Amino acid sequence: MGFETQDVERKVLAILNTLGDSHEAVGSTVIAKRLKDLGIGLSERAVRYHLRLMDERGLTRLVGRRDGRVITELGQAEQKRAMVSRKVGLTLSRIEMLAFRTNIDLDKRTGFIPANVSLFRKEDFTKALKIMKPIFQAGLCVSDLVAVAKEGEALGDMVVPEGMTALATVCSIIVNGTLLKAGVPIDSKFGGILQIRNHNPLRFVELIHYAGSSLDPSEIFIRANMTSVAKVAAEGNGEILANFREIPAICQPMAKEVAAKLKDAGLGGIYLMGNISEPVCEIPIDLNRIGIVLIGGLNPVAAAAEAGIASQSTAMSILVDYQSLVNITDIK
Repeated sequence: MGFETQDVERKVLAILNTLGDSHEAVGSTVIAKRLKDLGIGLSERAVRYHLRLMDERGLTRLVGRRDGRVITELGQAEQKRAMVSRKVGLTLSRIEMLAFRTNIDLDKRTGFIPANVSLFRKEDFTKALKIMKPIFQAGLCVSDLVAVAKEGEALGDMVVPEGMTALATVCSIIVNGTLLKAGVPIDSKFGGILQIRNHNPLRFVELIHYAGSSLDPSEIFIRANMTSVAKVAAEGNGEILANFREIPAICQPMAKEVAAKLKDAGLGGIYLMGNISEPVCEIPIDLNRIGIVLIGGLNPVAAAAEAGIASQSTAMSILVDYQSLVNITDIK
């Protein structure tokens, strides 16, 4: 990029990633806050300094009279090429960050939980809903609770772009967050494609380890058309999105207690909890460990993609207020 130090390069790339994840112009205040969440301490003044340098190099562009910036095509190209080694493990970092920030009180039913965001063209959304609702009804999701926002409306810290409708679905990281708050250490292993036979989980047929990936596995599998979620909902056979975790065996009773509270709150995520040191869906488990299969939060969106309805999905995207969510059956 022509910058003098690796430290500057790292900060510029972090700013590019922040702008790349946003669907609207973002100012220095928001950028500084998001960078702080990632462990990068840059003041608003420092962010503005870097943005001016990036403007000069054509990586970003000023929008409006204030300091709102958008990433340019040149910036997007640089973002894809630069510092690939630093991007490896980015997904795992996002999981840990969102789990830490999850603060729902399952007894009081208040607080914020992690969600995925999918953007549909507004003219496609009614058709997409018709396809997705049976997936929710079949339990192939983390929760029946969702949030919908129209163009120009806010959803978490994002504003829905013109011509789009946004759907927020509860992310399986809700399990990580609630177990973490309960004192249960959880090891996030991979996201994968889980084969279902006669309505029962059989085996993982594809997997991507979080520690070696810069992209969320669910987004990759959806784009590659590797699921058959609608078929599973209708016939009980096919492939769905799922994730794999491990916990210490001694924590199993506590994990079951948390799972019960999640279910009472209309949340879920835990599809299958194995036995001590026993393989789960053909995945070997270490001594004194327990494997847990989590259902993929983007399965309903995957079903819409199977039907040819395009969307832009960002897994593990935002935190939403639990009390702002509504049941999918109430969405018209």
